[in-house]
Amino acid sequence: MHASLSRSPSRRAVLAGTAAAAALTAVPFAPGRAHAAEDTADAPAYRWRNVVIGGTGFITGVLFHPRVRGLAYARTDIGGAYRWDDRADRWIPLLDHLGWDDWNLLGVEAMAVDPAHPNRLYLACGTYSQDWSANGAILRSEDRGRTWQRTDLTVKLGANEDGRGTGERLLVDPRDSDTLWLGTRHDGLWKSVDRGATWAPATGFPATPSATGQGVTLLVAARRAVYAGWGDADGTAPNLFRTPDGITWEPVPGQPAGTAARVPVRAAYDRHTHELYVTYADAPGPNGQSTGSVHKLRTVNGRWTEVTPVEPGTTTPDGGADSFGYGGVAVDARRPGTAVVSTNNRWAAVDTLYRTTDGGRSWTSLKDSAVLDVSETPYLEWGEGKPKFGWWIQAVALDPYDSKHLVYGTGATLYGTRDLRRWAPQIRGLEETSVTQLISPPTGRAHLLSGSRDIGVMYHERLTASPAHGMATNPVSGSATGLAQAARRPAYVVRAGWGDHGNGAYSNDGGRTWAPFAAQPDLAKSAPGPIATNADGSVLLWSFVHWDGTRYPAHRSADNGTTWSEIPSFPKGATPVADPAEPALFYAYDTDTGTLLASTDGGRSFTARASGLPAGDAQYKLVAAPGRTGDLWLSTKYNGLHRSTDGGVTFTKVESCWASHTLGFGKAADGAGYPAIYQVGSTEAITAVYRSDDEAKSWTRINDDQHQWGWTGETITGDPRVHGRVYLATNGRGIQYGEPR
Repeated sequence: MHASLSRSPSRRAVLAGTAAAAALTAVPFAPGRAHAAEDTADAPAYRWRNVVIGGTGFITGVLFHPRVRGLAYARTDIGGAYRWDDRADRWIPLLDHLGWDDWNLLGVEAMAVDPAHPNRLYLACGTYSQDWSANGAILRSEDRGRTWQRTDLTVKLGANEDGRGTGERLLVDPRDSDTLWLGTRHDGLWKSVDRGATWAPATGFPATPSATGQGVTLLVAARRAVYAGWGDADGTAPNLFRTPDGITWEPVPGQPAGTAARVPVRAAYDRHTHELYVTYADAPGPNGQSTGSVHKLRTVNGRWTEVTPVEPGTTTPDGGADSFGYGGVAVDARRPGTAVVSTNNRWAAVDTLYRTTDGGRSWTSLKDSAVLDVSETPYLEWGEGKPKFGWWIQAVALDPYDSKHLVYGTGATLYGTRDLRRWAPQIRGLEETSVTQLISPPTGRAHLLSGSRDIGVMYHERLTASPAHGMATNPVSGSATGLAQAARRPAYVVRAGWGDHGNGAYSNDGGRTWAPFAAQPDLAKSAPGPIATNADGSVLLWSFVHWDGTRYPAHRSADNGTTWSEIPSFPKGATPVADPAEPALFYAYDTDTGTLLASTDGGRSFTARASGLPAGDAQYKLVAAPGRTGDLWLSTKYNGLHRSTDGGVTFTKVESCWASHTLGFGKAADGAGYPAIYQVGSTEAITAVYRSDDEAKSWTRINDDQHQWGWTGETITGDPRVHGRVYLATNGRGIQYGEPR
């Protein structure tokens, strides 16, 4: 989330249906089919890659292996975990195999490596801890994340909740590689004695968990002892505990107290000086912190020393309050007394890293001398001409083999340096975008336009490089809520989204440059929603939905956004769909009542056509087939796929499809008379990505078990210029695109 767009809702995963494992198949989604068919010789093998943007999400943790040069891991709040490939200079995704049912495991709460066994990697996965989410799981690998074993937990984790940027809550015991510790938010401390295969509550841990608290915020080893931070203390009760033997736990004597030390955020141990550095704040973050401190404990004698670089709460030069907490901390494995800490939630003066070489007696702000190069990921300029040093800095890591190789995560990227002065995103291969809109234009330089949460709309001139123009500006938006192109005038594109300086814009060059609407309805600022333009770009329809789900009347403009009028007959909150061939026609699907409505007067009024269709789910989606009038397809999840060829007067259920979550079109196969159809759909055994070249008579699965990406039900589209190419939105693994090999 960008500072100036703080009203934009944060990324949210969406609950979805079922999944299993299946082979590459060509199979109709026949009702009653219990499993997918066998492989067919002519089934196309697809190559899947990310459309490159670069980062775009919250990097919550980075972990260098202490014994292997060039080996590191990163975790994210909704987009899985990654391994650093030092030779290729890029991150390798490790959890793309997780399918539809396991979407909740794409949020990684914590990581652990075993110093004595370099190939072992452990992940604690679980995105949400609410009643509606699934329990967490421990994933165990003996080959650095190439293959996994899984242990399902009986408790929930919260990788995309407050506190997700605190320390690692998973730890291999320094005395015994078979013993692991797991800190949970609401269920206390857990222990495994068989390398994570089974788990039980740890005995003797003195803190009492709560249903709404943070629980254990960090686990760290200091020689043979284990320390645990506790996030639910009130500033007077102990919040740091230790065990010298793995059996008995006790509060650490003499630990700091007070509001500025209420929550231990992260900790790092300097083995040369026997000192444990601990960062603190008054809240777990990444939001909501207003004060904090840094302290170190000399473990051999129990002496505490405060080493806070700058005390929060002073006055900024412009008269504001310099409020913030402390977040990340890393120690230099090669230089005694050298450590780095980060500020967090410091919006007024912008966050920084402080570095000490004398054990915290003096500190230098690395931001003050930093030269940032974001030429590889220009969106990081946020439309302001230059990047910020960072925000939400809680993940900080120092390479144990290179004292000047320092990385830190932000809400959008991972910055790295090799000389402590010049910084650039160290992000290749790591894509965490939560995508909401996709358009593949029929003409122009870009084969793809995208809209995402947090980073707005982008114009992808190349699929293999971050967009050269960065995010769409004039105005800059946070999360995109709508993106539409005039079918018969593809140079004309409109967009909508959250922002502080306007919520809607139009483009006359296919989405490369933008201009704001001359005016916008008052609702647009607090409830921007989907937007549509008719076939020739002469009419706009804008629907309004608040981030909390409240829906409002849609509005219409026939003068490119200069004036707007309310449409009383349009179903509140529905997504307007333009007929791609006839400018006077618009459609809308009322998901509350299961009714298809149509307008024949350019969106001035809507009347009901087909009724009695599936209702009760706002995620049902209506799509118009390109180049045809009145050819409508309706995805209604496990109620199946429905089609109308008479503009929504009647619908017929598509018998080849058991379940349909999202659907789009691409270039027809050679000799075919109808566009290729792509969808995320389900048999009774698996939810996967499918293509049909015969007008939905049969379907071919085009992804595989290693490329599933959790929940993929938002949007999908084919390329109208390249048969077989498909673009798929994910909720945390960016935009995936597939092509036949």
